[in-house]
Amino acid sequence: MTAGPHLGLGIDIGGTGIKGALVNLADGTLTTERIRIPTPTKSTPQNVAEVVAQIVEQSGYHGEVGITVPSVIQRGVARTAANIDQSWIGSDVTALMSERLSMPAEVLNDADAAGLAEVRYGAGRGVAGTVLMLTFGTGIGSALIVNGVLVPNTELGHIEVDGKDGEHRAAGSVKDRKGLSYPQWAARVSHYLQVLERGLWPDLIIVGGGISKKAEKWVPLLECRTPVAVAHMLNNAGIVGAAYAARENLST
Repeated sequence: MTAGPHLGLGIDIGGTGIKGALVNLADGTLTTERIRIPTPTKSTPQNVAEVVAQIVEQSGYHGEVGITVPSVIQRGVARTAANIDQSWIGSDVTALMSERLSMPAEVLNDADAAGLAEVRYGAGRGVAGTVLMLTFGTGIGSALIVNGVLVPNTELGHIEVDGKDGEHRAAGSVKDRKGLSYPQWAARVSHYLQVLERGLWPDLIIVGGGISKKAEKWVPLLECRTPVAVAHMLNNAGIVGAAYAARENLST
């Protein structure tokens, strides 16, 4: 299947699974069921590239491929590695994937891909100015988009809050680990958001991650000056954002 004007392929690499699907780039919906293959136990770039190639082959797709990685990506090179083998650090992921697939590949950070999906198709669609997306899970992922342009690799979960990484105080995992009630945890998240607001002055904050499925229990409790919206794309955000990034950056 050759890429058409409204068809793309996104692949989301995670610590436990690698997922991919064809995406309708007109509206951000998946046009096929997600293909999911477990991440190799030894999750080196080469081993993961083989799984990515399997997903591309199963999809029958030919064209530019968008791929997310749980890593800071600078000009195609991985600078960190979260829940994947440390051998990713320093590797040219874009070159590796493009060569293995014999197709052009666009590689980006997983949180950045999710943010792009929300701004293009989801909770941030049509919002002018600065949009900040935060995903609350084991840590806190972040994406910053200014007038539709991504500021990559923000890593705002590591902003210091009261002497500690923000994610050590306000990640979703902190709620579970410390047995916090939703009001107690929401107070921590509020403080974290207020720290970010002082430096960024966003026009909208989008919150996602697994805990956003119960947004009604904590989002109304947040105290910050910025409007807060709940992410729309859920588990498909990485796939959709990757496909969108590939088309925007590689089709011109």
